[in-house]
Amino acid sequence: MSVLAAPGSPAASAPAFSPEGIAACARRIREPVHVVSGPDGRELGLATGPVPGGPVLGTLPPLYPEWLGGRTFCEAHGVRFPYVAGEMANGIATTEMVAAMARADMLGFFGAGGLAYPDVERAVHTLVQELGPRPNWGVNLIHSPAEPELEWRVAELLVRRGVPRISASAFMDLTPAVVLCSARGLRRGAGGDIVRRTRVLAKVSRPEVAEKFLSPAPAALLSSLVAQGELTQEESELAARVPVAEDITVEADSGGHTDNRPLSALLPRIALLRDVLCRRFGYLRPVRIGAAGGLGTPDAVAAAFALGASYVVVGSVNQTAVEAGLSDEAKAMLCGADIADVTMAPAADMFELGVKLQVLSRGTMFAQRAGRLHTAYRAHGSLEEIPSALRVPIERDVLRAPFDEIWQRTRTFWEQRDPAEITRAEADPKHRMALVFRWYLGSSSRWAITGDGSRRADYQIWCGPAMGAFNRWVEGTLLAEPANRSVVQIALNLLEGAAVLTRAHQLRTYGVPLAPDAFTYTPCELA
Repeated sequence: MSVLAAPGSPAASAPAFSPEGIAACARRIREPVHVVSGPDGRELGLATGPVPGGPVLGTLPPLYPEWLGGRTFCEAHGVRFPYVAGEMANGIATTEMVAAMARADMLGFFGAGGLAYPDVERAVHTLVQELGPRPNWGVNLIHSPAEPELEWRVAELLVRRGVPRISASAFMDLTPAVVLCSARGLRRGAGGDIVRRTRVLAKVSRPEVAEKFLSPAPAALLSSLVAQGELTQEESELAARVPVAEDITVEADSGGHTDNRPLSALLPRIALLRDVLCRRFGYLRPVRIGAAGGLGTPDAVAAAFALGASYVVVGSVNQTAVEAGLSDEAKAMLCGADIADVTMAPAADMFELGVKLQVLSRGTMFAQRAGRLHTAYRAHGSLEEIPSALRVPIERDVLRAPFDEIWQRTRTFWEQRDPAEITRAEADPKHRMALVFRWYLGSSSRWAITGDGSRRADYQIWCGPAMGAFNRWVEGTLLAEPANRSVVQIALNLLEGAAVLTRAHQLRTYGVPLAPDAFTYTPCELA
């Protein structure tokens, strides 16, 4: 098996007992390392290379970044590394990013959430043309309770064009769209096993949602899809024997949609639920658990694997990658963030439900201004009910235009995207108010993407604490320079560092004295 090239391993040397020598041996992860005792029998040190002549207490085999996660994940998805570049919405996770990850033998998802159908269609066409039959790329299907028709159309597009991997995110319940993605193309293999044409990776942050994806699709949904001619009877019967998703991504304190749960509490809880449901349904294949949210340093990635994650999903930090579809101004704001420079703000796609997402707070007023809009929405039944004392500052400071003007812009938008929304708004003044306020939330993300300088204070940039941790880790290194931050270099360095830290932790558990710098890794150029 081909493995990641070692960044300059030194030649074998005599046993090391000094802190510096022990740390140097520990970093040689691609070689066996021997725990040895000193002349007095009490001092512990390390040696690499041929087994030394002195007392050898134990030997650790080579450790490669490729081996940190679950081997079944790499086998199932045709990848070399147990690593996924997550689907930052509005196309911030670009087709270029997905292609770069696929060619580096990793997995990446295009950020389809928030985009109009024609934009998703163009991106899918580009990826199909560029990546062809490769299995290690995919597109996001985001739950859209305000636009169920769009959700269905995107799902139908993905299965029709043969997108091999689909990341389902923000779902609170199973919908016909996500069940279609899971069940379409199921068949029996030559050995009688159930073969999937499309693999769904489900992002979850709550056990009750995880249970839905870990269970077979509901009979009622399957029957309905069969009646509509969307599934065959055989596909429906096979879907009743397998989970909706065989990869469950546990999303902790991430940028964007998040419940802010700590990974150390959430992942073991979901893993336990996985074990219970696998026994209940008698699945013949293992269901994998992945980790997402808060992964911006090798320490965090190593911790995720130590918790039992089969793979990791990295999102926020990739927004600063050269391939990311975000303006240089917004990337610079992210590069200046620390771990506390984030906050929660209303989500455009679930505004009426009161759902919030995590965004950058440093250098932007978006969270406060979006919060003002949602407070006004909750307190009033229509735009006309909003008193002048509240309306004037909203129009002046937030929207920068009168309500009527924003409604005309909003109306033009929905005429193209979904005219039914206009009909509903004209019959329901509160829904009309929601659409006007959602104009600001939707526009604020586009301003950050295009780099509209006049709206810099309104940039909506999805961001979790991992961004600040990443910035401090790369400070003064190769990856501090924006031009060097390719999505692949970010991935390789996080994985390499995680392997170095994992080796250090292994040695510490055997009583080897390791200085603090043995638990550090400095980014460098990797191939």
